[in-house]
Amino acid sequence: MSDKKKPLILVCNDDGIFSKGIMALVEVADEFGDVEVVAPDRQQSAVGHAITVSNPLRARPFKLDSRFSGQAVNGTPADCIKLAHDKLLDRKPDLVVSGINHGSNAGINILYSGTVSAATEGTILGYPSIAVSCTDFDEDADLTGCQSAARKVIKYVLENGLKKGVTMNLNAPSGPLKGVRWARQAESRYVEEFEGRIDPHNRDYYWMTGKFELLEKNGGSDIDVLEKGYASLTPIQYDLTSHELLKALRGEKL
Repeated sequence: MSDKKKPLILVCNDDGIFSKGIMALVEVADEFGDVEVVAPDRQQSAVGHAITVSNPLRARPFKLDSRFSGQAVNGTPADCIKLAHDKLLDRKPDLVVSGINHGSNAGINILYSGTVSAATEGTILGYPSIAVSCTDFDEDADLTGCQSAARKVIKYVLENGLKKGVTMNLNAPSGPLKGVRWARQAESRYVEEFEGRIDPHNRDYYWMTGKFELLEKNGGSDIDVLEKGYASLTPIQYDLTSHELLKALRGEKL
C-alpha cells in the first residue's frame, strides 16, 4: 500500500504514454513521492488545451517498464488531467508534472503545447503544476540535464508551493545541466506557409510549413536563456486579461 505521508505526483505529457520522455520524468518524480501516470495513448503534440466533447473517453492500463505502470487515455493531455482528477485517482495529487516533452515549449510554443496545457489544467484544478520540455526533438536525446532541472523545480514547488493560477514552465537543452535561470516568455511567432497539393482523387490538400521567428533582441527571455545553454524557468498564468490596459480603459465610455 502507498505511504499516505508521501506526496502524490500525477505525471502526464503530450508525446504519448509510450515516449521516453515521460519515463525519464517518472524516474525523477519517483524520488519525491508516489507516482500516478495518466497520459494520452498516442502522439498529441501541438493540440494546445483541446478537450474531447464529442466522443467517449477510455482509460486502459499501460506498463511503462518493470517498475512503473500507468493509464493510457484516448484523449488530449487536458482530458487526461481532468479524468485523473475526477475518476482515475484514489486520492488527489499534491503535484502535477507534464513532460518531458521532446521539443522546446518556450516562447509562443507555450500557447500551442499540449504538454504545457496538461500542466495548466492541473493549475486550473487547484494543483501546483510544472511543464518540462527538452529543446532537442530527437527521441534519443540526452535527457539527463532535463531530469536534473526537473528535480530542482519539483523540490522547489513541493517545498514552497505556487501562487494560485500560476504554472511553472521549464525548458532545458539536451545533455548535462549548465544551470537553471528564471526567464520571461519571449515575444515570438511562427511564420507559416501552406503547401498545396493534389491527391489521387484530384482533390486539394495542404501541408503546413514555416519557421519560428523571434520578435525581440532583448536579453532575459526564455529563448535567450536557452541559447546560452541554460535551462529556463518561467512562471506562466492562464488568466489572459491585459490587466494594465483594462485599468487604463475603465474610465472610457463606449
